Amino acid sequence: MSDNGHQQNEHENVPSRQRRRFEGISSRTYEHPADRSALVALRKLSGFDTVFKALSGLLPERSLRLLFLSDSVRVSDAQFAHLNTTLRDACHILDLEKVPPMYVAQDPQPNAMCIGLDEPIIVVTTGLVELLDEEEMRAVVGHEVGHALSGHAVYRTILLFLTNLALRVAWIPLGNIAIMAIVTALREWFRKSELSADRAGLLVGQDLKASMRGLMKLAGGNHLHEMNVDAFLEQAEEYEAGGDLRDSVLKILNTLPRTHPFTTVRAAELKKWAESRDYQRIMDGHYPRRTEDKETSVSDSFRQSAASYATDVKNSKDPLMKLVSDIAGGAGDLGGRVRRGFGGFAGGTPKDQTAPKDQTTPEDRTSPKDQPPRDSTPEDDD
Repeated sequence: MSDNGHQQNEHENVPSRQRRRFEGISSRTYEHPADRSALVALRKLSGFDTVFKALSGLLPERSLRLLFLSDSVRVSDAQFAHLNTTLRDACHILDLEKVPPMYVAQDPQPNAMCIGLDEPIIVVTTGLVELLDEEEMRAVVGHEVGHALSGHAVYRTILLFLTNLALRVAWIPLGNIAIMAIVTALREWFRKSELSADRAGLLVGQDLKASMRGLMKLAGGNHLHEMNVDAFLEQAEEYEAGGDLRDSVLKILNTLPRTHPFTTVRAAELKKWAESRDYQRIMDGHYPRRTEDKETSVSDSFRQSAASYATDVKNSKDPLMKLVSDIAGGAGDLGGRVRRGFGGFAGGTPKDQTAPKDQTTPEDRTSPKDQPPRDSTPEDDD
């Protein structure tokens, strides 16, 4: 009897179709570089989680738990059994030891979230459940499990707390400006954490087409027969490259207040990652383990983050980003000339710009002995 029970429990945690399982996987595997650097730094702060969790009384976490327990449907073998199976599958694939509670909340707006400080809980709305098919939902549940594995719930709550604080001190000019600067930076991290979770969803579903379909439905509703993935991705490319500097500024202004990247952008970013060598290495079983997390270097993570942003700017087709890249390239060339002792400027004018001899002025024909002596050479000016 016990052997049969053991086999049944094992079977409950096995995905409905064969998928690769990532045993002991570290969340660093799928985290966007900007997200990873922030998380590595926060994790290195000894006692940070403990202190912040001690302040959780200031936050409505317990209230939210009671609210979902009393006014939503808790997913289990008896309720929304297919979602319960999907949740266990996702936790099995990402090797999350404890399966977080999951609730379905009545809300026509498609949405999902992972909240909570001590123990994360996952909430999906009825609008989302009714919108997505099984494989699309698997990617979404994997997305939320990725948030749980990364510990995003703890750090995202900081953003919620500071946003509320900013509203309370709005009457203090300097205080509000300072807090809003922090909130703006946290929102940028928040958006990158969504890209990380999208990658986790792909690792769970292991079906890029399903992930793309889910994002399209979030943008255009349940009219999949009227939509096309390639055309949807073309929108992302047009958004990235289209317009002029005015449009670039408007993109920034539209993005700043958002906690999530735009849907077409998410789709394009996920497709790019799925086609990368990094993703293929993960699928081949080569990825960081959680046992190595303590050895992670904060400085290395920040360098990777900076390199990622630099690459994004360099490869961006956005008019403003291209201008920034061009200016940076020009400044780099100027700096190189300066380091070479002004060699780029002192080496003479180009041949096709040499002034004819008959156009020289009397001052140009002044004898060297009539000119004041030079105190230094260009090399001395360094």
